[in-house]
Order: sequence, then structure tokens, then C-alpha cells
Amino acid sequence: MEKVIVSWSGGKDCALALHEILASREYQVVGLLTTVTGDYDRIDMHDIRCSLLEKQAESLGLPWEKVSISSHTSPADYEPGLVHALTRYREAGVTSVVFGDIFREDLRKYRALNLARLGIKGIFPLWKRDAFQIMESFITLGFKAVISSVNTHALDSRFVGQVIDWKFIFDFPKTADVCGEHGEYHTFVYDGPIFKQAISYKVGETFVREKYFNYCDLIPV
Repeated sequence: MEKVIVSWSGGKDCALALHEILASREYQVVGLLTTVTGDYDRIDMHDIRCSLLEKQAESLGLPWEKVSISSHTSPADYEPGLVHALTRYREAGVTSVVFGDIFREDLRKYRALNLARLGIKGIFPLWKRDAFQIMESFITLGFKAVISSVNTHALDSRFVGQVIDWKFIFDFPKTADVCGEHGEYHTFVYDGPIFKQAISYKVGETFVREKYFNYCDLIPV
């Protein structure tokens, strides 16, 4: 059975990708790997506290590791800290990294190129699937997620803090990608079929960063 790790942001796409990998029974998931910018103890763009990701990993029953990277990451190369972590996994028998990417060719090529340099490949379980079908699967499988941030250039700020459900799908503007693949929004998954128990949280203050990114603070309970 092939050993893999999952690139983990705590959001809906990586959770659904993990579900697909586990359901295939072709892989052994040995852990979750998250990159964190500098000393900021939150996931970049999602703005989710690392303590919440720890609770996710505990509920999933999987080891979780965070790797600090620079805020000035090169567009061409992975950060040394990430290279070191991936090399260590490869030496332990891991051959692939699982990603939740859906259709961004530039991002897939970037990942594949850098992984190939390390003798590792990427697996993309959601690749090129229909966006609505992905969201339908996410909801009908019983996953539950809250929107942790929105790009107000694409979405109204009222979406931040909302849960993903059929009302969210109905209200979502046709001018944006419903999966948020262009960065329209980011999420935190707090329950679903792969979790042993739901992750408790409460919604704290909302705030704006870089003029048009609206966040809500998700606080562990």
C-alpha cells in the first residue's frame, strides 16, 4: 500500500480529498502537513488557528506537522523547511503528497515540478471535477464547514462566518467559483464522515486585512 501525506489547510477541499483517498483503500495516510507563514500561528489566507488544526488531526486520528515558511516564498522553489520535511517523509517511505486542487493548472504544475525534484509525486483526487458536484458531495456526505475568510472583491462580506449548506449554494453569486478555487473564500471543516467527533468552536470578531480580505476569528471551545 502506497504511503502518502496530505497537504492540509483545514478547509473543505483537502478534507474531501482525504475522504477520497481513504475510501479508495489504495493508500496509507501517514500524516497531515501544513505550512505556516513565519511565527504567525495561523494558516495563511484561511486565518485558522493552529490549535484548531491540532484538534482536527486528533479527531482524524492522524499525525499533524506544521512547517514554518517565509512570507517571501520564491515563486519557483519550495522553502528549505518544506524541502527538509518532505525529504524526511520520502526517506520514511512516503511516495506522494495529496492535494485538494481542482482546476488551477499553474498551481498543479508548480507542485509537480517541486515534488519531482525530491522524488515525490502529487495526487489530486478532485482534479477537473465539476464544481457543483464537488459541493454537492461535500454536503451530502455530511461534511460541515464554516467560512473563515472572504475576498470582498468576489464575495459580499456577509458570507464570512456562514456555514456551507444548500442555502450557501443558492445564495452564491454566479460570477464567482462556488468552490472558491480562485480564492473567493476559505473554510474550516469542523465535522464529517472522516472525523471521530466534531471540533467545537465559536465565531469571534470579524476584521479586515489588506483592504479587501474579510476574516472571522474562529475560537476553540
